[in-house]
Amino acid sequence: MAFEFNGKTIETDANGYLVDQSEWSEDLAKAMAAAEGIELTDKHWDLMNYLREEYFDNGQVQPNTRTILKAMSALWGEKVKQKQVYDLFPLDPSKQGGRIAGLPESRRKGGY
Repeated sequence: MAFEFNGKTIETDANGYLVDQSEWSEDLAKAMAAAEGIELTDKHWDLMNYLREEYFDNGQVQPNTRTILKAMSALWGEKVKQKQVYDLFPLDPSKQGGRIAGLPESRRKGGY
């Protein structure tokens, strides 16, 4: 598969994940999110930046939903419920959020 962006073809795998993570940019993320009907807010960026930091700065960790809830609760200063992160990324915050954040597909089992 591929994604057309700014006159360039961005290669993705069959599930829409970038083949080359170095092609990711915030503008590409906005375009990918828009294609999925998502308008990115500060909370979307908080979650995606967290996923990127965990992956690139913490040994390619890809947090599950429970870990995301704890991290976003600490960041946002409130008890974050699962519904809140699924409202941001309805197809799964770790998977859909990770895809839009330019990360490879997670191979771990389960979402919570």
